Amino acid sequence: MLDNALRHTPPHGHVDVRVHIDRHQLEVSISDTGEGIPAQHLPYVFERFYRVEAERAHDNSGAGIGLAIAKALVEAHGGSITARSQGPGTGATFIITFPVATSEHRRPDLPRPESQDLHVRP
Repeated sequence: MLDNALRHTPPHGHVDVRVHIDRHQLEVSISDTGEGIPAQHLPYVFERFYRVEAERAHDNSGAGIGLAIAKALVEAHGGSITARSQGPGTGATFIITFPVATSEHRRPDLPRPESQDLHVRP
């Protein structure tokens, strides 16, 4: 997810990673100020071998399987993943959510995580 965000964000753009946790779920949001995703492509970005880059002749990187693998891994852990973009030139946001174990399953020796933001520059 971070690799995609960094690849599709210009040198002076921004990539933000936000993590929020509450009693029921952990949410990781990765947003960039990059190329964005045209609306007609959003329903398909998690399909294997699907590439938005077919319309972007300047970028031949990637095989079109990274987001499909990410989705499979997230869902294997009971989570979900979504993509949002307002279209070309507006950047994109990927939101990953996971269920959080209830307190009876939590190890008492581990610290309780808190919400954090991480800002990455490409």
